[in-house]
Amino acid sequence: MTVEQTLADLVAIDSVSSRSNAAIIGYLQQRCEKRGLAVETYPQTDPNGETMINLAARSSNQPHIELVLVGHTDTVPYDPAWSEALKLTERDGKLFGRGSCDTKAFIAAALTAIETIDLTRLKKPLALVFTSDEEVGCLGAKRLAAQKPFTPRYAIVGEPTSLQPMRAGKGYCLAEIVVRGHEAHSAYPQLGASAIFRAARLIQRIEQIAEGVKSERHADFDPPYTTLNVGLITGGSAKNVLAGQCRFTLEWRTIPGQESTYVLTLLREAVTDLQRDDPEFSREIDVGRFDESFETPADSALVKFLEQSAKRPAGTVAFGTEAPSLISLGAEAVVFGPGDIRVAHRSGEFVPVSDLNKSVEILISAIREFCF
Repeated sequence: MTVEQTLADLVAIDSVSSRSNAAIIGYLQQRCEKRGLAVETYPQTDPNGETMINLAARSSNQPHIELVLVGHTDTVPYDPAWSEALKLTERDGKLFGRGSCDTKAFIAAALTAIETIDLTRLKKPLALVFTSDEEVGCLGAKRLAAQKPFTPRYAIVGEPTSLQPMRAGKGYCLAEIVVRGHEAHSAYPQLGASAIFRAARLIQRIEQIAEGVKSERHADFDPPYTTLNVGLITGGSAKNVLAGQCRFTLEWRTIPGQESTYVLTLLREAVTDLQRDDPEFSREIDVGRFDESFETPADSALVKFLEQSAKRPAGTVAFGTEAPSLISLGAEAVVFGPGDIRVAHRSGEFVPVSDLNKSVEILISAIREFCF
């Protein structure tokens, strides 16, 4: 089966992250077992009662794995108006379909690679890992890391990087903040306290924090510092009522070498300062996501190999990946794959045919380099 045919099969399976990924895992299990790999599945029931499954297909039951190829099976939702979302369509050297870029192209390339080479020649263990729930917080990879099924030496984490190896990534943290006030008629503001005014003062302090953390830099990133963003805000019940509550979302992306808790500490210090002037200042901070940054040394054998194979220098990413989970298992991890992240998550998502075929060649070479 060609890599394009495999990708067409994968795209045809609706694996939006809000639903169970059992169907696509079943397909992948069948393909891996046919090649003689030992398959283990790790099911989990999510809060909505859906079964989410991680899969590990291994050439050996040894606890040490030399090379792991990792791809997430879930996709973001698609617009119902995109009638060909689940039908791989080729136009002008591009393959369109939901997940074609992020990251079913990488999965198709990994399957094609193991079906192309002679696995009986493996001298060091190889594994393919397919995860769930990446698009909603890398939850599948985090669960797998907690279970510690094996110890990998090297990991290629599939993401659309236009075949540029990415050896470092920023962390990603997310907090929901609720600021309380006291409702009152807006004609008599002295009888209440506006939660929106209080939230505005806190957000102003957050903007100052965002400027302050720019002094600590990592030159390999663009921008080269930790970034903060208040992306959502809501509050109040009517135009003539002092708001009793204001809620906003804060995210921050930390550079490697900086603790993810640093911004949270500065945030709490800002609240303490505000409470000195307003003793009734009330807030709740709920940290919903706390993903660490990662950095694999530039002289890693995997980094050097992928740079040479792709003929591109290693770079960095600012979006969340599963690399930290693989690193927590012991791997030197590099994020790498066909397609451009800038066309992922949108209607008309695509992967170039040339990227797809080149990724097969590189993964075959990687298996031979590290496992033969």
